[in-house]
Amino acid sequence: MVRSGELSSRLLALQYGADLVWGPETVDRSMIGTTRKANEHLSTIDFTRLPSHGSKDPRKDQKESLIYRLHPEKEGKRLIFQIGTSDPERAVQAARIVAADVAGIDVNAGCPKPFSTSGGMGAALLQTPDKLCSILEALVKEISMEFEIGISVKIRLLETAELTEVLVRKLCATGITGLTVHCRTTPMRPREKAIRGQLKMIAKICRENGVACLMNGDVENRAQAEKLITEFGVDGAMIATAAETNSSCFRNEVDGGAAPWNEVVEQYIKTALEVENRFGNTKYLLNHLIPGKQPVYREVTTSKSYLQVCQMLKLEHLETKAKEIDEKLGITPETQSQGRRGKKNKSAMAAGGNQAKIRSIETDEKKGLSERGVQNQAVVTVDI
Repeated sequence: MVRSGELSSRLLALQYGADLVWGPETVDRSMIGTTRKANEHLSTIDFTRLPSHGSKDPRKDQKESLIYRLHPEKEGKRLIFQIGTSDPERAVQAARIVAADVAGIDVNAGCPKPFSTSGGMGAALLQTPDKLCSILEALVKEISMEFEIGISVKIRLLETAELTEVLVRKLCATGITGLTVHCRTTPMRPREKAIRGQLKMIAKICRENGVACLMNGDVENRAQAEKLITEFGVDGAMIATAAETNSSCFRNEVDGGAAPWNEVVEQYIKTALEVENRFGNTKYLLNHLIPGKQPVYREVTTSKSYLQVCQMLKLEHLETKAKEIDEKLGITPETQSQGRRGKKNKSAMAAGGNQAKIRSIETDEKKGLSERGVQNQAVVTVDI
């Protein structure tokens, strides 16, 4: 789900009980050539690069593009870097750049969007299983052993249970530590009901090979996830759309369960301001977090700055910070009057940047995938 998981979204999910967070499908080519920088002001690690279309005149200052941002203290070893790739060598090259800062590397072999499949990545890899296996084997050999982190893969169901079984057995033989199955086939849309009939078979194969098995598809909250884990014998469950709508779906019932939308929105804005999240992305998420029937929803859709949003939502205590961040991001009255004229949505570019999908996995000892065997029962995995 592109754009639904910038750093601010991941941190909010962790605040509400997510145990691990997955980054976005970041294409290998977009990471290769980046520079790792410690952002002392934000306490983050930023991976940046000069735009490929920019001026090559060394006398001209060029603004670097932020490709990926992570917060080592708040997410650090609970963050899985999700890579979009179709080549073993590039996958290793890109993974090595970020491997020391994350808990694991996850290969996306389930995204059905054209920007991914047209490059032979995402769900297209399901049609080239030998290539997918070679990518995983390379990452296990070159990255997992060197950095002592886990390698995992996310897939979709194939046309028949027999084909899915063959694929899962091949993938488990590569040395991966985790496998996530989105319980839909590639052509299926999110509105179509998830198919769970193959889950027990997939979980059994994973268990036999010491691979953590995670499920995805139509999981609404932690309580439901726990029930599904018990029913199908998987190690974890993902939440996607529900998490995009209300990140407090990660919370246990004993901690209050789902929080009111206005509480979640306030916490999200606070977090977005703390990490100086791009306003366009923050606005996109707010349009999901604020119920469409609320009068303020339409107002926020027209907003052009953090300050305007805080005023619309009557968050007076955040207005000073909002104004400060607007200035840092270059949002001025002049830019607001220009609106979005001439701007294009860059979020699909390489599915990269610091967008993310959020998931959580909980084990008895809160271990990462690289430390987990099937003996460590996972409770829930969340993906937005």
